[in-house]
Amino acid sequence: MTTETAAAAARATVYGYPRQGPDRELKKAIEGYWKGRVTADALRSTAAELRAANWRQLAGAGIREVPTGDFSCYDHVLDTTVMVGAIPARHRDAVETDTLDGYFAMARGTQDVAPLEMTKWFDTNYHYLVPELGPDTVFTADSTKQVAELREALALGLTARPVLVGPVTYLLLAKPAPGVPADFEPITLLDRLLPVYAEVLADLRAAGAEWVQLDEPALVQDRTPAELDAAARAYHALGTLTDRPKLLVASYFDRLGDALPVLAEAPVEGLALDFTDTAAANLDALAAVGGLPGKRLVAGVVNGRNIWVDDLEKSLAVLGTLLGLADRVDVAASCSLIHVPLDAAAERDIEPQLLRWLAFARQKTAEVTTLARGLARGTGAIAAELAANRADLASRASSPITHDPAVRARAAAVTGADARRCQPYSERAAAQRAHLGLPLLPTTTIGSFPQTGELRTARADLRTGRIDTAGYEERVRAEIQEVVSFQEKTGLDVLVHGEAERNDMVQYFAEQLSGYLATQHGWVQSYGTRYVRPPILAGDISRPAPMTVRWTAYAQSLTGRPVKGMLTGPVTMLAWSFVRDDQPLGDTARQVALALRDEVKDLETAGTSVIQVDEPALRETLPLRASDRAEYLAWATEAFRLSTGGVRPATQIHTHMCYAEFGDIVQAIDDLDADVISLEAARSHMQVARELAAHGYPREAGPGVYDIHSPRVPSAGEAAELLRTGLRAIPAERLWVNPDCGLKTRGWTETRASLENLVAAARTVREELTTS
Repeated sequence: MTTETAAAAARATVYGYPRQGPDRELKKAIEGYWKGRVTADALRSTAAELRAANWRQLAGAGIREVPTGDFSCYDHVLDTTVMVGAIPARHRDAVETDTLDGYFAMARGTQDVAPLEMTKWFDTNYHYLVPELGPDTVFTADSTKQVAELREALALGLTARPVLVGPVTYLLLAKPAPGVPADFEPITLLDRLLPVYAEVLADLRAAGAEWVQLDEPALVQDRTPAELDAAARAYHALGTLTDRPKLLVASYFDRLGDALPVLAEAPVEGLALDFTDTAAANLDALAAVGGLPGKRLVAGVVNGRNIWVDDLEKSLAVLGTLLGLADRVDVAASCSLIHVPLDAAAERDIEPQLLRWLAFARQKTAEVTTLARGLARGTGAIAAELAANRADLASRASSPITHDPAVRARAAAVTGADARRCQPYSERAAAQRAHLGLPLLPTTTIGSFPQTGELRTARADLRTGRIDTAGYEERVRAEIQEVVSFQEKTGLDVLVHGEAERNDMVQYFAEQLSGYLATQHGWVQSYGTRYVRPPILAGDISRPAPMTVRWTAYAQSLTGRPVKGMLTGPVTMLAWSFVRDDQPLGDTARQVALALRDEVKDLETAGTSVIQVDEPALRETLPLRASDRAEYLAWATEAFRLSTGGVRPATQIHTHMCYAEFGDIVQAIDDLDADVISLEAARSHMQVARELAAHGYPREAGPGVYDIHSPRVPSAGEAAELLRTGLRAIPAERLWVNPDCGLKTRGWTETRASLENLVAAARTVREELTTS
């Protein structure tokens, strides 16, 4: 095919779309089902209506081939586990009794059965349910969901492309099942899994699929020769099937590297690549392997993970270069659009000129179709769009919001000494023990307590003017009193104020920092029915006034026990925001760190002796390629130390991390130089405690003994057993007892029972230690 013909054939597509609906209808239906207020049929009907609305919107915007199968009532990796029949033994009875309840049992657990482990999807804030596999795993095909959703789209008269998690990525994301040796490698099950994928592909072909997309983002990470060989075998096996649709193998989030020639040579009909800034090397690498002659290339040129308008001329230039490298070049966002909100047009409180800088899922869809039209018909066909785009980019670049000379001067003046505590840990620990007087195995929580319906109603009433600020603050004070009183009665050693006044651990701070924009409808799925509104880090960051001191001091006035000041760390403030893309991330992190440093100092001056600076996103933001990690970890750990480095030795600095793989960043955790770190550990059976011990981690740690992302209440005996496991890795004098994460999403009934059991477990094990 000639370059001109390839351009004329260009189409627009996307890999996936936000699931929640414009008013989070899916969340409400699922949570209503859990509470018994919504029937299973009503939930399924809501899901079907949302899918159809998404497809119609995409088709109306010019997307010629809509994705199916990407929609999920909890998680697409969990959907894949169901598709291949890899149901853990402990969940089989529930799944066989009721498919829907069994599905949610795997995701959330029940009082009697633990859920699947949950962790981050590559370097995003989306969480997936980790498959549990072993040498005895038997795979069986169940293409019910995938076929049904394809038929729904076809019935609307649309061209549809089912999207599946690819077999190699599925296995590389999996972990050994409980009881299986830790060195078991799930990728060794590939030959057993491929026939199941072959059966699903045949079912989709029979249902009318011309193309099927197999997502293989795990191949953008560093892969061993054996893993690359597995990918080659997988796509040779699937590509040489006789009864199958055409196959489009998709990668995203980074460059493919050594996996590119493997996939380019595979007998499949198409390849989808990321060509945004983090994966720009794919362009030269594709040319180096001779392109994709005879194949379809889907070019991800619009950033699917951030919310800034695309530079259309830059993307067109990339697309023009690609025309000579494949028989057909289609245009797409770089990844599924589940990582961005639905529609920027819904934002009424952002200044119109600033709003023109933003592109959510619907706007990105329009950008993709504009680029496809420009590629097919020439730039003259999109001249008006190009002119408007140039004006929007220039407006952002010249805006005073993006440049604050005072902030930049302060950041430039930072020295290495600013990012270091003035005493070593051993001296600080002695001062902190003398000052705080805590017992062996001190107990605490991570920070937040349940956000009750009354609190949410009060916050909504304040927004709409039904109550005034004084009335709202009185409600917050009452909630703090209740939280502090409960903690004292339960016997916790280090208390928190419960964060009743906070809407979200990032948004709350963003709304008080200069340089951020907040949205009203910018919801993005984090996991299951948990949606967050990431703020937009648009310009230089500063702190006009204290943000947390007032409420922390109030809580401390109610008790003689120490109350932790609670802050969100600089890396997490970046990772859980839509961050500016016009300067290095390290520069932005330093600005946020300096703003937090001021807050830490004010908390200390107000009498706060324990200050927690949460960094749950430190691992999440780790670059996918090892060669890129040293630079990131250097500025990330410096930013944390810059936030906390100015306090006195007796002030105890905590940090917290959750739901990620920590083993490959233990040195970075050490480099934070926090006095105490709390970590998720309950679902992973204290794995992180063993990793800290293997590293020789010298400070205090609290691996979680209560999984807060499940509604089940762990017994005191269960928590005690986890604690004993932790003690085999961490000495008692350095071990804390705490939940995995904050309690914001839990109800008060389960929270009370779980924390009472946690404290009882600590007392039991403490007595065992003192009497042994």
